[in-house]
Amino acid sequence: MPNLLFSTNAPRATILIRLLVGAVFLSEGIQKFLFPATLGVGRFIKIGIPAPQFLAPFVGIVEIVCGTLLIVGFVTRLAAIPLIIDIGVAIVTTKIPMLSTAGFWSMAHEARTDYCMLLGSVFLLLVGSGPFSIDRRIEPS
Repeated sequence: MPNLLFSTNAPRATILIRLLVGAVFLSEGIQKFLFPATLGVGRFIKIGIPAPQFLAPFVGIVEIVCGTLLIVGFVTRLAAIPLIIDIGVAIVTTKIPMLSTAGFWSMAHEARTDYCMLLGSVFLLLVGSGPFSIDRRIEPS
């Protein structure tokens, strides 16, 4: 019986989705620490996230670790789950409120990367890491 954590029958091109989603999350996680006033704790305070001094660094670490795991293709399905939650919260707390203040098209413009990260993460959760990954190398027979 295949291990769902490591098994994958995803096409070779899946590496492109892994690199795209992983690199964006990795970059955003690092920036939460490089620019805390605008992208880390300060942003979490501005949008009303509770316990911003704890949650901003926590989210940054999740994005760095899980983004890196996606890039190398290790426990890809497992790494996608916290990123789906992460981007889901980002959409609910920052993009959905824009509908009433700025309208649909402004929200759609601002949310384009968020939707891509959400759908890319869901894709990786469903199909796994693909053949160019650590997961494939350690997949049990």
